[in-house]
Amino acid sequence: MLTAMELFQRHGYEGTTIAELTRAIGISAPSLYNAFGDKECLFKEAVEHYVSHDGGASMRALRQHPGGAREAIRAMLQAAVQQQSGCGEGRGCLVVLGAANCGEENQRMDDFLKEHRQATIEAIHQRLIQSQAEGELSAELDTQALACFYATVLNGIAIQVKDGAPADALGAVVDAAMRAWPEAVSLRP
Repeated sequence: MLTAMELFQRHGYEGTTIAELTRAIGISAPSLYNAFGDKECLFKEAVEHYVSHDGGASMRALRQHPGGAREAIRAMLQAAVQQQSGCGEGRGCLVVLGAANCGEENQRMDDFLKEHRQATIEAIHQRLIQSQAEGELSAELDTQALACFYATVLNGIAIQVKDGAPADALGAVVDAAMRAWPEAVSLRP
């Protein structure tokens, strides 16, 4: 699975051929179809493997960080920088880049990845709502807009990694994004 995932991460869904997959995995095309069904099914399995392993580092950081939402968001962005920059040639995030600009015949794969990206926004949003309930963020704050903002930064990190941005430059992006954090709620009566 790792080999297929790396090919899809490097070339995207459309840019990865069955011939490349069979050559890299070391099986025949009929064996690939018997094992995975088709390229679409193999891609979905590769994405799920990616998300449940290294590609899920940012969401794990968001969900598991013991501090407040601000610290959890920072941990999420830092995890993305570390994970994506640390994979050698800087491939970026498979969920963000795996099916960018698909043709109509591959719209299902684009939709599949869009669902994953929407789930990221929703996870951030839920963490922000929790933060409102805990009094860390103002009840009047538009948490949906803030969730979209931080998801956009997260996705942008993937593109910057793909373009070869160094980790220290991406760390500066994280710092800039955190300066956009809303002011703390005053707990004084």
